[in-house]
Amino acid sequence: MRPVFAFLLLALLCFASTKSESDSDFEEDNNDFAEFDDEFVGGSYYTEPAAKNAEASAGGLGSNDGDGKEERPEQPRKVAQSADSDEEDGLVEDDDEFEHFQDEEEFEGYDGGDSKDPPIDQKTEPKLNIPNIPLHFRTHWDSYWMEMLMVAGLLAYFANFFAGKAKNAKLAQLWFSTHRALLDENFALVGDDGKAENENPGLIKESESLYTLWCSGRTCCEGMLVELKMIKRQDLVSLVAGLMRPQLDQAHIKIELTRGVMDAFVFAVGSKKTITKVFKEYTDLSKFCSLVGKPEDRYNVPNGFGVLSEIPEATSAILESRVITALNKYQSYIDYLHISDQFSGPIQQEESGTLKQPETKAVLLAGFNLPKHAEMETIKPLLLLIFYLMERLKTYRMSKEGKAKSDKNRQRVEEEFLKSTHAARAEAAAQRREDKRKQEKERILADEDPEKQRRWELKEQKRQAKKNAPKMKRLAVKSL
Repeated sequence: MRPVFAFLLLALLCFASTKSESDSDFEEDNNDFAEFDDEFVGGSYYTEPAAKNAEASAGGLGSNDGDGKEERPEQPRKVAQSADSDEEDGLVEDDDEFEHFQDEEEFEGYDGGDSKDPPIDQKTEPKLNIPNIPLHFRTHWDSYWMEMLMVAGLLAYFANFFAGKAKNAKLAQLWFSTHRALLDENFALVGDDGKAENENPGLIKESESLYTLWCSGRTCCEGMLVELKMIKRQDLVSLVAGLMRPQLDQAHIKIELTRGVMDAFVFAVGSKKTITKVFKEYTDLSKFCSLVGKPEDRYNVPNGFGVLSEIPEATSAILESRVITALNKYQSYIDYLHISDQFSGPIQQEESGTLKQPETKAVLLAGFNLPKHAEMETIKPLLLLIFYLMERLKTYRMSKEGKAKSDKNRQRVEEEFLKSTHAARAEAAAQRREDKRKQEKERILADEDPEKQRRWELKEQKRQAKKNAPKMKRLAVKSL
């Protein structure tokens, strides 16, 4: 029994040793950091499980069980080999992590700490050197002269704004109060504000330099619009520009006459500068009138005045003695007088899409220069001159020759307009025919009648053939 028991004990020990080695290898394979758990002994690494297995194998196999059995040298030799292999695997390269500090190429241009500065004596106090700051770097009011100029400019601009605004308002109210009684005598409504109930009759402020007044309720006119265009005193830049090009406060009057009240003619009189300007700007003056040469001798107008006339007899009828007297007396205040039955406003650029002549109306336009505050009463007769011209236009009638010339001029202007728009009108007519043809085609196709569609196609083919056929001229030849 003893030999059998010894053999079983030996087999059990060999199985236990083999099992422990397999478990150790499995743990090392599953643990990525197993090599860092080794113990450092004697300047080298070796795995603890391998050492223990080697000792256990050496202890169990190096002694016998007392029966005189021989030792087995193969198994310890195998364990020693495994221990050596584990010991080689456990070795880690011994690198110095501060080795790069010893590399001279890493610190090129560095003196290596060999500083030649003298040692600092901690007992002595450090000396502070205070530099001398230049005078222009110090804070003085002279350093802010640019900011001062900007602030002064802003203050001057706002002060001028409020002062100019108040002066314009005062001048406009002075004109209205001076002419209020005369306006009430000639119009039923003075100062209409456009509402059902006239809550605030008087001037309407459009801007700081523009005031308007609408009057209505008088025979032979639809109404009168007065525009008081003041100098832009609230704008400092405009005032500075006005020093180079002087401007004046002006009152512009526009009266829309009832259609048929006046005869058909166009006329204008005023300063030569203004007459030349309006002749280039307004359509009726540029198409119907011509500049009269030497109007001082022909119509006795003041020197420096120009006249634009369409019908000479109408011009002579308007510039009668009373009007000439007013022009001479108030020459410095009268800028222009403009009478027209074909007024359509300033000249507009001709567009290809314009197929109709602009709408025209009969007007009486006037422009007066406003005086200073103390002299506002002196221009009051100029408004009386406007009312006199309205009555004069109502009663004046031209001769047959004058009417015939007037009609001829209007027919000429209409023909010129038709010629200038002939291409546009032809294109519009062709477009209308094409649209009509498309509508007819859609109607035939929607009818779903093949006979009608066939007849329509034949008709279109004949029309296209006739259109594309060369044009031939028929000549009649007489036989001998």
